[in-house]
Amino acid sequence: MAAALLLSASGCLHRHKAPHVTRRAPPPTRTAPAPGPITQGEEGIASWYGRPYHGRPAASGEIYNMYAMTAAHRTLPFGTEVRVHDLENGHDVTVRINDRGPFVEGRIIDLSYAAAQAMEMPGVARVRLEIMGLGASPEAGIFAVQIGAFRDRGNAERLKARVEARYGPAVIQGFDRGDDYFYRVRVGHESSEDAARDLAQKLRGANLATETFVVRMN
Repeated sequence: MAAALLLSASGCLHRHKAPHVTRRAPPPTRTAPAPGPITQGEEGIASWYGRPYHGRPAASGEIYNMYAMTAAHRTLPFGTEVRVHDLENGHDVTVRINDRGPFVEGRIIDLSYAAAQAMEMPGVARVRLEIMGLGASPEAGIFAVQIGAFRDRGNAERLKARVEARYGPAVIQGFDRGDDYFYRVRVGHESSEDAARDLAQKLRGANLATETFVVRMN
């Protein structure tokens, strides 16, 4: 009996406890931020563009076709369907956003030649925009502020250096207008139009720009 108890006790000394395994919780699922609110009923001046842009790449990567029912807007997602109401002659036309612009103070949309003709708009007109459907991409917007466009790249480089020291990052984007080549200076990487507008106000207040345009970069 004593021998049996001794063997039993000896056996207990050689038992190993199962190692404690720490299980890490799976990383949280990251949800992409939702696109910012879209302004419905925006009013302003519409213009149109045709040659020499016809056949050149638009900001979306598409080749611009002046005979298609498309338009340029600075902040609406590519692919957005917009009904443009001419507040002067009562006509309207539906277009798809596939380009960026116009970069003229007071203008809110640049129609293709065909869209302007369909609306019987010979030059510029005051319009109201009705959003019919957003583009298919669920991507949240990234916004920047355009603060200048120069024929001389050196001027663009100097402005870029000044602005990004305080408000960077800043980028220079080349743009072939057909009759000349321009270098656009854009600053910021904001997640909303409101944040980009605040940045634009700061840039004007710092005398780094007289005209500013909030532009969606994607």
